[in-house]
Amino acid sequence: MKQRWEIKKLGDIVTFKSGYTPKDYELSGVGDVPYYKVSDMNHELNTKYLHHTSLFLKDGCKSFPKHSIVFPKNGAAIATNKKRILTRESVVDLNTGIICVSNPYTLNYEYLYLFIQNIDFRLYTRRGAVPTLDSAELKSLPIPVPPIAEQKKIVAELDCLSGIIEKKKQQLKELDNLAQSIFYEMFGDPVENDKGWEQKTIGSFSKCVAGATPSTKVKEYWDGGTIPWLSSGEVGNGRIYATEKHITQEGYDNASTKLIPPHTVVMALAGQGKTRGTVGVAEIPLCTNQSICSIITNDGVNVDFLYYQLRYLYHELRDISNGDGGRGGLNLKLIQGFKVLVPPFDLQQEFASKIESIEKQKELIAQSIKETETLFNSRMDYYFN
Repeated sequence: MKQRWEIKKLGDIVTFKSGYTPKDYELSGVGDVPYYKVSDMNHELNTKYLHHTSLFLKDGCKSFPKHSIVFPKNGAAIATNKKRILTRESVVDLNTGIICVSNPYTLNYEYLYLFIQNIDFRLYTRRGAVPTLDSAELKSLPIPVPPIAEQKKIVAELDCLSGIIEKKKQQLKELDNLAQSIFYEMFGDPVENDKGWEQKTIGSFSKCVAGATPSTKVKEYWDGGTIPWLSSGEVGNGRIYATEKHITQEGYDNASTKLIPPHTVVMALAGQGKTRGTVGVAEIPLCTNQSICSIITNDGVNVDFLYYQLRYLYHELRDISNGDGGRGGLNLKLIQGFKVLVPPFDLQQEFASKIESIEKQKELIAQSIKETETLFNSRMDYYFN
């Protein structure tokens, strides 16, 4: 099939345009042409279509056709490859961004969307005070161009896999909500403590341990490592059975990180976005970085009970973070002094028993998501690399 595909330079079949920064008098709170700032893209985490904006351009201002593909061209989103590549179904304008417009007779816009989604922007970035995409390099990228009918088949296949992944993620959310509702039914609101349970500080029934990071400049600390090492961004995965990185015994011996026992609650002390205050359960022995607190409980507090309670108290944990404007961080002292409900242990155990089957279902679904994502990535690699 691929033998009949043409290979062309992206810039030869796609029009690249820059966004537009209008004058104040050109903007309005109502109108027909939505105007997007790059920050508006952050509202669209689970869709490829832009929907959220409060600004509109007045008649006669620069705009772009429907099915344009837009993405940031500078800033931290480029440096970390945390891009937002989104299409629109109506005219759109965007500040500080790049707009790609394809010829519909040559290139299906959803096929182009998938191709751009597969690009690692970090490879095409000019470094400086503000990282900026190199448009010339992007235009020189080779893009496989099968017949339009085959492009649509590729889009349909990959959209099907994406749909399966999203449905399974929704199932996980529903199971999470079910477990959280069981907690609420048994113990009430842990913020209000409307059932009058005893409250204790976390430090009174647990040992709180922070991790550390072996020097990344010493390859002997990392290369070929077998000791799981958890980063803050992975805490939000919930039940943790594997980590992205591993350290060697030499790395472990030359850092202050500690090996924590399995079935331990872990909490992110710092991190970008929503990371700070997230909790998970390390189900394997592992080490963590310095921005994670491992809460090793005694026999009087059930780990699953504590995990679900701390998930419920996410906003309260963020509120006690030090620093101004929500930019601070948690620390061991704050966590140790944080009060939680401690009802009778037999009730905690009863809760853990009730959610055991839910957790098993979640594990199966999470594994299925991982397998489908692997298949999706392999098909993306086949078609576009």
